[in-house]
Amino acid sequence: MDAPRTPEEALRFFQALNPSGIKLGLERVKDALLSLDHPERDYPALHVAGTNGKGSTCAFVARALEAAGHRVGLYTSPHLVRVNERIRVAGEDIPDDVFGQRILEVLERYPSALTDPMTYFEFGTVVALWHFSRERVDVAVLETGLGGRLDATSAANPIVTCVTPVSFDHMEYLGHTLREIAGEKAGIFKPGAPVVLSRQDPEAMDALLRRAEQLAVPVHVEGRDFALEVQQDGRLAYRGIGWSLDDLTLSLRGPYQRQNAAVALACLETLQARGVAVTPEAARVGLATARWPGRLEEVASRPSVVVDGAHNPAGVAVLLEALDALWAGRSLHLVFGVVADKDRGPMMRALFPRATSVHLTPLDTPRSLPPERYMDEARALCSRVVAHASLEDALAGARVAADGTPEGWVLCTGSLFLVGAVKRLLAGNLGAMQQRQ
Repeated sequence: MDAPRTPEEALRFFQALNPSGIKLGLERVKDALLSLDHPERDYPALHVAGTNGKGSTCAFVARALEAAGHRVGLYTSPHLVRVNERIRVAGEDIPDDVFGQRILEVLERYPSALTDPMTYFEFGTVVALWHFSRERVDVAVLETGLGGRLDATSAANPIVTCVTPVSFDHMEYLGHTLREIAGEKAGIFKPGAPVVLSRQDPEAMDALLRRAEQLAVPVHVEGRDFALEVQQDGRLAYRGIGWSLDDLTLSLRGPYQRQNAAVALACLETLQARGVAVTPEAARVGLATARWPGRLEEVASRPSVVVDGAHNPAGVAVLLEALDALWAGRSLHLVFGVVADKDRGPMMRALFPRATSVHLTPLDTPRSLPPERYMDEARALCSRVVAHASLEDALAGARVAADGTPEGWVLCTGSLFLVGAVKRLLAGNLGAMQQRQ
């Protein structure tokens, strides 16, 4: 493969890597980081794994660290609209020209990536760790992509690690029991790095605690060492390892964000104990101002269109809790798309009976499950189901249906592919309207 020579060619090289490619293992990433003289060692990091909630937790932590005056690198995945979203410094996506330049710098120092290409996620992780070093961040917040033990981000060098709720997902790679899956997530634990754990299923908690015990690292557990609770007057209060905070406000919607906020605060306390200066006041600002697109995000009005990235049974369970708290009594019109390797049955059985109408859509990915493949399942759960040929048709149909019912609204969920596609579609429609005006 010819080496790219310009930032534009470098971006095309990266985009040509297979976004769905998965190669579990750290050898390629470690070799690349060695060739780059270990950029991951230039800054302290928080490393977050889990099945659900890890992105919101990272967003809360990163924003609080920024409020404390730190230059923060944030690495998350997947992206919703543009890959640049995955790599952020000081709250801003990496610009195209800088992104392309960083790719060129990595390839110059590690030309093996041209002859033995890494996966899209592996290469993106290396570029992110290199970029954070070049940008001289004070601290990085890193979200795992898949699992933990063999995830590319596990080549980093964290001073604190964290695991959010573990549930069944990616079982073909991580195992078929919660114990096995949690054991893979615990692979991010490092000697000398304290661990923060959310509440877990007992089977998952046992696996996580066993691994922490093997490494002799301190563990802070939600419900035992810290918690965020709703007081009698409805206000939120955090009681933690050392902090005690009252009258907290969360910028992210949904009751489940209380747990993510609690875990984020425990991570911040632990980072502070490891030498990353952050105050309770900065933490308060972080919780009140963090943004995390694609989670109960309203992207259009009249009627309201909300996107949510729930894509497994546990994610749908917390989504339903939010629906009961925020949209009870309103007529729900569902746009639903799913990839073929997800456990769609429990998600459909939980969501579809709540909907006045269901609009099935294909997704823009080879992994998409065609709507006609599960049409009969859907019709057994909701009396009004339509299979559409495109997302444009599905969204239009749902919005028309919502306009015809009292307080009707549209929810798009089932896959992060769907969330990103809805945001792109609506942004494109808005741009076209502005051009016509």
